[in-house]
Amino acid sequence: MNVYQTDIDGVFVGITTADTDPMDESNILIPAGCVEIEPPATAEGQFARWDGAAWSVEDFPTPEPEPEPEPVDPAIEARANRDALLSSSDWTQVADAPVNQAIWANYRQLLRDVPAQPEFPHDVTWPTKPE
Repeated sequence: MNVYQTDIDGVFVGITTADTDPMDESNILIPAGCVEIEPPATAEGQFARWDGAAWSVEDFPTPEPEPEPEPVDPAIEARANRDALLSSSDWTQVADAPVNQAIWANYRQLLRDVPAQPEFPHDVTWPTKPE
């Protein structure tokens, strides 16, 4: 026996089969969320919903447009970039780092000084990473 399955909101999702109760051949086991009454036909842009007593046909809601993203403050973005560059060079300051620590310390100080540049954050001159 075919039954009509709904989701938690009562929206028709498909057809499934109700099985005979193996303990009582005269009883049909209807899965949860299913009804025996066939849903009405729907057109493009519509769906059928079971309200507990009857089917109704509804139109899909018009999706709300995505809101425009908030503009990112250029100072926050520049500082985030600077912080990432500092973090990626932390390893150069450990005692046994195989680099010239003085050169790297100077580079890191230049990164820390980026917000003090006259045109910050709109025209940043990024220091050159040591080799």
